[in-house]
Amino acid sequence: MDEAAARDVLLVKAIETADQARDVLSEDDRRHASRSARELAQWDATDRKQPLTPALFLHRRAAQVLARLAERKPATAAFFRPRPWGRLAAIVLPFAALLCGVMVDRIGDPHRVDLLSAPLLLMLLWNLVVYLGLLLWPVLRAARPGATRPRLPGWPALAMPFPLRRPPPWLAAALAQFGAEWLRLSAPLQAARMKRSLHLAAAMLALGAAASLYLRGILAQYQVGWESTFLDASQVYRLLSFIFEPAMALLRLPGFTLDQVRALQYPQAAPGSSGALWVHLYAATLLLLVILPRLALAALAWRRERRLAAAFPLDLGQPYFARLCAGLTPDAPACLWVRPYSYRVGDSLRGSLAEVAHGLLGEQAGLVLDASTAYGAPPAAVAPPAGALCAALFPLSATPEPENHGDFLDQLKRAGTVVALVDESGYLERLGPQGAGRAAERAELWRQFCALRQVPMAVVNLADPARRRDDIERLLAPGMNAT
Repeated sequence: MDEAAARDVLLVKAIETADQARDVLSEDDRRHASRSARELAQWDATDRKQPLTPALFLHRRAAQVLARLAERKPATAAFFRPRPWGRLAAIVLPFAALLCGVMVDRIGDPHRVDLLSAPLLLMLLWNLVVYLGLLLWPVLRAARPGATRPRLPGWPALAMPFPLRRPPPWLAAALAQFGAEWLRLSAPLQAARMKRSLHLAAAMLALGAAASLYLRGILAQYQVGWESTFLDASQVYRLLSFIFEPAMALLRLPGFTLDQVRALQYPQAAPGSSGALWVHLYAATLLLLVILPRLALAALAWRRERRLAAAFPLDLGQPYFARLCAGLTPDAPACLWVRPYSYRVGDSLRGSLAEVAHGLLGEQAGLVLDASTAYGAPPAAVAPPAGALCAALFPLSATPEPENHGDFLDQLKRAGTVVALVDESGYLERLGPQGAGRAAERAELWRQFCALRQVPMAVVNLADPARRRDDIERLLAPGMNAT
């Protein structure tokens, strides 16, 4: 999934997650978007002669949902469109650096080439420090394995929309959730994008400085010289030899002598014909030490940027995506296999279990309900249906016991992944309105029990499945119940 598709998918995820009451997108809207997206994604996959993938389906579904919202609430459409501020900044920054490079040597006398030019020397020194830092950074990270990557404040936010009007409350909550998740997931991509821009800007700054030396040399004759309070001619000669040695060795430019350097010390008159030599030396040094290395680093960052933008690191194993993609691929769970323990499920509650299956695995998910296992008896050795997720069903009125309920879960775990569903409907009906506190205590006891067994657990209400929708949707969330 590329960056643009991932952005739409994450935005729709944030909208649907924030709209828990289904006030903006009803269940029918969501089911219609899923059905349409499956058909469109299947057609696209057939045209490309490729298998249908969750990424393609989710992208098509996100487009359907955003189009429906834009049609129903036109005022919100401006919030869904990405703003190209980040890309514009990546283009403007190098050109601004080029302009600064053209102007950098005009800080001094425009008719003079200063051999100890502070802007040019600082430019070379700064780039050498940057190269040293890049070489030492992997060593420093290895020495501090617990150190976190520094954040890039504000840069990823440039991809967020900035309309003038305030969004409605439901959209404001969704955009806040989207912004936080996008900031976290896009950090490597934005870092590569920033590195590419900064390396390119550094190269353009040096290029502007070198070009300015040549352009002004066409229209004016440079006066070449140097002056210093603390350095004598021999020290300046050694410094300039060190700086210009790469250019003289690699490009075979003519060198200079100590006497030549001594003759250029102000206030002595400098030979007019010597300006071209020093312009060539400075320009060649900037080319070798700044422009070419920075362009190479920018190319590496651009390559990483393209790779991350083409394969955005979006975890499609999250419960939200797993429910939407249920049954889409052969390895996705398409059926909820319910194994009740000491609990008989009547026909009136069977439909509620089907809603639980849809909430957990998606609207296409099926339901297989086994006969109840008697208290104290081991579960029947029945092979699970193909593509099924096993769910142990317990009543909240029961107190979890390791030798009974625990053994039942252990036996089911041997056959594959298991989740625990604890129905509170009968217990709440028996306790009445005053029993909510006791029910909460019993639910916490079941959570602790399932956490010790490393089994994901959710409290359900088969009399009113919507009452516990949040618990169902969080059932397979990473880290829940110590899974």
